[in-house]
Amino acid sequence: MSAGERAPAAELGLLDATMIGMGAMIGAGIFVLTGLAAEIAGPAAILVFVFNGIVTAFTGLSYAELAASIPKSGGGYAFVRETFDDLPSFLMGWMLWFAYMIAGGLYALGFAPNFLELLHVYGVTAAPGQVGAIAVPLLPVSIPAAVGLALVAVALLVTVNALSTAASGSAETLFTAVKVAILVVFVAFGFLSAGGGGETSFTFQQFDPLFPAGNSAFSILPAMGLTFIAFEGYDLITTVTEEVENPRENIPRAIFYSLGATVIVYALVVVVAIGTLGAQGLAEAGEAGIAQAATSFMPTGLPIIRNGGALIVFGAVFSTLTALNAVVIASSRVAFSMGREGQLLPRIGRIHHRYGTPFFAILLSAVVMLGSVVLPTESAGNVSSLFFLLSFIVVNAAVIKLRRDRPNMRRPYEMPYYPIPAVLGIALNLLLTGVLVVYLVRTDPLALALSVGWILAGVAAYYALRGRGEGAAPASTDSSNAEAGDG
Repeated sequence: MSAGERAPAAELGLLDATMIGMGAMIGAGIFVLTGLAAEIAGPAAILVFVFNGIVTAFTGLSYAELAASIPKSGGGYAFVRETFDDLPSFLMGWMLWFAYMIAGGLYALGFAPNFLELLHVYGVTAAPGQVGAIAVPLLPVSIPAAVGLALVAVALLVTVNALSTAASGSAETLFTAVKVAILVVFVAFGFLSAGGGGETSFTFQQFDPLFPAGNSAFSILPAMGLTFIAFEGYDLITTVTEEVENPRENIPRAIFYSLGATVIVYALVVVVAIGTLGAQGLAEAGEAGIAQAATSFMPTGLPIIRNGGALIVFGAVFSTLTALNAVVIASSRVAFSMGREGQLLPRIGRIHHRYGTPFFAILLSAVVMLGSVVLPTESAGNVSSLFFLLSFIVVNAAVIKLRRDRPNMRRPYEMPYYPIPAVLGIALNLLLTGVLVVYLVRTDPLALALSVGWILAGVAAYYALRGRGEGAAPASTDSSNAEAGDG
């Protein structure tokens, strides 16, 4: 297959790229993680999301510079492959691939109960906890309804992605626009309820004191480590670099637009939820906290949408679908990039002659994603967070190494005040990684075992592929020769 046939078509615009990032970041986490942050940090949960946004912004600058300099699909893997030796780059891709795939399983499992709840609101089914198992067609077995819906959601979005990049990008843009609009309505009604005098009216008094008795400012660190996954999404944009028009300019813009918009949305939603329910009320409500807040201050009898709670459930369905679609895109592009570089089987790195998509990479990623739905939800989420934090550390290091090794390389975007942002990105991500590891040692040893096991499996796969003549392909790209020219 020729080089031209191995390159995906550029069918995504700036808006599509931005929505891929926002779709992943403003996913199910905005409903699940807000309550978790409030439980750990109290009203200071607002600082948890703001500071996480600041921490990840330093890494965002590194991603922007590398994406503009190395316009290749594959995200962090592509950058590390360009900068480091074979084994480190392989393990980077191996970790990212797994992190995206198990995140997909989590989003699919998050979609199922929200979809059942939406059907329940309109009287189609019983409440999610009362829906029994469903029979598997052509097989004499039954599976829980939530698992069945999760598998259907993955299969549907995998099909769309396998058949058309443009269709998957358009779906991501549409779904993300709908859910952001719903959250804007939620925030607007929340602030309008201020001064209403009722028990569920918004008031800033819920934030006084910001740190509850016995809590110091350092209490937000564990909450930051456990909710950092909320901002693991802008990096997905760089996994489709070659499928974006004018990537050297549009990828950095999409990173900044998506990250900035996400921080604002999270901050406003958390302010309204805590200002309405209080930190303790939000923590006790858990995943239903945002819907409970919406029900308390939004009017009833809305057209089509019966009440505020139903509107939020509707938004949760779109949120999980957009996040799931984004990681289907991202996981397959990492696998595609690794296959094209010769670090996975060559077939994985090929573009389908008819559909113009990384067909085999999508199908392989889907198989692991479907299998990951059996993992314990909390452990899978913790593994994903740990791998993303580790990958962010390596990406920041890649910026510094590439600057030193190839100072004359064409860089359409350069981070300001280099190397301060990259060094801060390394230090802060190391801090959060340490906090998360300590937490996992105490509460979730399974997540650590899964993490170590996947890395060891990666080392074994690397040497097995090298034995087959794979895994040692040179990282030769147009960017590697673009020292002073246009590349």
